[in-house]
Amino acid sequence: MAAAKNHSSAFLALVNEAKSRVREIDIAQYQRMREEGAEHVLVDIREDSEWAAGHAAGAVHIGKGVIERDIEQKQPDKATTLVLYCGGGFRSALAAEALGRMGYENVISLDGGWKAWEAAGLPTER
Repeated sequence: MAAAKNHSSAFLALVNEAKSRVREIDIAQYQRMREEGAEHVLVDIREDSEWAAGHAAGAVHIGKGVIERDIEQKQPDKATTLVLYCGGGFRSALAAEALGRMGYENVISLDGGWKAWEAAGLPTER
């Protein structure tokens, strides 16, 4: 799990509960997934300002604040593999849990998120 900033204990408890119920992969596992050509949609769920400052090349943006509202319009096939990332893997776990409850069958949270993406030197866009 990515290191916590100044997150509240209640938030971290909520995240840990979600992480116990969702599929997570780390950046090395994601890189293998890409290298193997696994079909998926990479979804950046960060805030608009975070997205604008830089994001993973090829990602689509659906902010956490609207993902439950907008996902069915943007990704109607609930069998599509969705790899969600945020800043460090906390918000993406919460969103992955919500999408799973909405019937999405293949939702993955990228542990480490954007921080791990940048640290791995993976391609970015602005």
